[in-house]
Formats: sequence, C-alpha cells, structure tokens
Amino acid sequence: MAMKSSHSGSVHHKERLVLGWREWASLPDLGVERIKAKIDTGARTSALHAVDPVLVTRDGQEYVRFRLHPVQRKSKPELLCEALLVDSRRVVSSGGHIEDRFVIVTRMRLGEREMPVEITLTNRALMGFRMLIGRTSICKKFLVDPGRSFLLSS
Repeated sequence: MAMKSSHSGSVHHKERLVLGWREWASLPDLGVERIKAKIDTGARTSALHAVDPVLVTRDGQEYVRFRLHPVQRKSKPELLCEALLVDSRRVVSSGGHIEDRFVIVTRMRLGEREMPVEITLTNRALMGFRMLIGRTSICKKFLVDPGRSFLLSS
C-alpha cells in the first residue's frame, strides 16, 4: 500500500524556482541590467539603494527621481532613475532605526521570471548589498536555499 504524505507544506514545489541567499536581479524599467541582491525572508518589503530621492510632479502625478549606484562599494556607474510614487511609509530598519521612505512599484526579473515588485528607497551605501529582496516579492513564486548563491544566473 502506498503511503500518502501528510505534509501539506510541499504543495506546488514544481512551479517554484529555487533562489540562493543572493541572486542577480534586473530592474528593466529603471535601466538596471544587473544588480546583486540579497534575499531576505526576514524583511517584508524589498529595498533599493537610492541617493538623493526627490519628488517631481508631471501630468498631475508624483514621481520619485533618484540616483542609483548598482555596483556594491562603487559610485560608478551612476544611473538617474525615475518611478511613479505609490506610497510613503515609515520603516523600521534591521538596526532598529525608523525612517520615512518613498515606495515605488517596478518590474523585477529573477532568472526567466519577471514580476512587479514594491520597493522602498533608502541609502544602502553602507550595506553589503545595493538591493534587498523581501518576502512579499518572492512568496508563492520561489523557494530559498540559504546555503547556495546565484542559482538563477546564466
């Protein structure tokens, strides 16, 4: 007699790609071809390095314009990015600091999968990664293997 698994948490694994604890991502709407990102299941929302974010109004809508240095520990290249402002919220960082951040939604590509993601903008110059991918961006789409890196890189 065949035994059935009683573990209900293993549903739909075949449709979920496995990520390492860090991956290469791209943000096509912001002109970012590759950015090294840390997968952080302890963080709810994703965060992106943004220098001098400012609000600009165009056609009655608010946008955030900011400079982005996509390469860790380097100020070049520098990209000038702009995205529609979707929210502004108070965020408590992993260090316990409270910060008001602009929130945007943009397309993110991980491997062959592309999806819209909500991202808060903050200066991550002193952090190890210029992008942090939080759990709401990847839940129900990916599984994370914390012992491996760059599983989706080509």
